Amino acid sequence: MRLAVTGATGFVGGAVARAATALGWRVHGYGSRDWDIATGPLPDPPEVDVVVHAAAAVSDWGDAARIRRVNVDGTRNVAATFPAARFVHVSSASVYDPFRPTVRAIESRAPVTRYLTPYGATKADAERVLAGRPDTVVLRPHAVYGPGDPTLLPRVLGAIRGRTLVLVGDGRAAQSLTSLDNLVAATLLACTGPPGVYNVADAEPVVLQEALAQLLAERGLDVRIRHLPVGLAWPVAGVAERAWRLVGAKNPPRLTRYAISHLAHERTLDLTAARERLGYRPTPTSFRGAAEW
Repeated sequence: MRLAVTGATGFVGGAVARAATALGWRVHGYGSRDWDIATGPLPDPPEVDVVVHAAAAVSDWGDAARIRRVNVDGTRNVAATFPAARFVHVSSASVYDPFRPTVRAIESRAPVTRYLTPYGATKADAERVLAGRPDTVVLRPHAVYGPGDPTLLPRVLGAIRGRTLVLVGDGRAAQSLTSLDNLVAATLLACTGPPGVYNVADAEPVVLQEALAQLLAERGLDVRIRHLPVGLAWPVAGVAERAWRLVGAKNPPRLTRYAISHLAHERTLDLTAARERLGYRPTPTSFRGAAEW
């Protein structure tokens, strides 16, 4: 198997590239220093059977135009670079409607027309770019975690103040999390499985507060979880976002509506399509070894 991987120096793309190499596949990996996908197609690309497109601007804050160049124009450029290859696109469950709970969502419920952030909107538009392309697989993971996690774990740890972690809502919201190992397994299956759109997550949803307690315990942290009502947090977050943008802040406020929409409401995915069509067999959520992440 000849494989090209974008984002090969990143969290997901790097793991996919390593796993494919271990299988004996010939892997062409591309990081941002090798190829800025936002600027155009790659000159003189190698012949490959499959391209895994894992490169993306993953942020719920920042320059909307830049995020669009990477996530939408970049996807278009990668597709143009490898017109004859199977295309495996690592999308996101952020393409589901952020304004209502995601309850065992099936793939046809997204994309939608309204989003809270440029990230969700551009991941949806990237899927639309690929909608007419044959031999394409779109994967939608939610809340990817594991060794080298640059997003989920740092956010949790960064939200701790003293020995307290404040959660918006009652902490009982069910969540489909996705281990890096499960996402890599799904991605490799997608390289040869039937084209289509597939949700990807761990075997079963978890209760948010219970999962966070397990993660913190594995990290050896004695942290008390407190709660903030959604009705209070949502308008406060909206005001904070406007103020931060007004002053041109590079980093988001501690509380954003995007974070609230994902943490205070159910975000669970139906995995039937991936299980039945790809042969996906996910393992349960586990934070074993998180002390080393």
